[in-house]
Amino acid sequence: MRNHPLFKAYLALAAVCFFWGTTYLGIRVALEMLPPTVLVALRYVLSGGILLVAALLTGARLPRGRELWTTAGYGILMLGVGNGCLAFAEQRISSGLAALFITTSPFWMVGFEALVPGGAKPRWPTVFGMVVGFLGVGFLISPKAGEWDPNLIAGFLLLQVGNFGWSLGSIVTRRAVSTVHSTVSGAIQQLATGLAFAGPALLIPHEPIHWNWRGVAGVAWLVVFGSIVAFSAYLYALDRLPVAVISMYTYVNPLVAVTLGWLVYREPFGLREAAAMVIIFLGVAIVKRTTRH
Repeated sequence: MRNHPLFKAYLALAAVCFFWGTTYLGIRVALEMLPPTVLVALRYVLSGGILLVAALLTGARLPRGRELWTTAGYGILMLGVGNGCLAFAEQRISSGLAALFITTSPFWMVGFEALVPGGAKPRWPTVFGMVVGFLGVGFLISPKAGEWDPNLIAGFLLLQVGNFGWSLGSIVTRRAVSTVHSTVSGAIQQLATGLAFAGPALLIPHEPIHWNWRGVAGVAWLVVFGSIVAFSAYLYALDRLPVAVISMYTYVNPLVAVTLGWLVYREPFGLREAAAMVIIFLGVAIVKRTTRH
């Protein structure tokens, strides 16, 4: 097994499946102490800075010129839009529901793959799977007792914007010709995202920050396991495995997030949410099975 040429890539994918599932809870914990803009800026300045220093100490080559700017831009698109929207969404909805809405990201990736030159065009079974998945989402956000939940709708819309940025960033990153190691690219992308959010974090008014050990622990977990470990593993896997295989983490992440959200915050997750999850997972499964890769 260890001699398999893709063993490390699948090991990296396993790390993504677990650790990214825990970040939904980490974000909710950190948001008790920090506003979203400050959280994103602090998280990625720290993780990107640490990774970049480590790369320099090991003599790794850094990108220059246009490659440097495009790498930074892809990072802001993927992380800034993707995780920025997630942080804002978790102010309105539970961490478990946020993870479930993000499960639809493979639909966006299939769409972008179809639009880029030379990309695989979706077949009708793939389109059917996407319809099934969105029916599950529609069931989840449909009115309860005849009333719409505005926070649920806002959270869903924010996370679809996040899915847009994350998926497009993933596709262009995958197709970009890079002359540096994936870890170095990840460091630049994270640092660029943190710096991009530093301005809004300083300029947008917010409540005074009251530092506490619980919030600091949440930020530390996000920096170490959510950004340094999992994101580096994601870029490594993205460079070596098909998109359809990589997007399997979207199955595991919600299960981890829902379990942790219930254990720590007792986030509600009843029959309605469970049924919606099954329908969404069914749609995603059809998409994965019928997508050419």
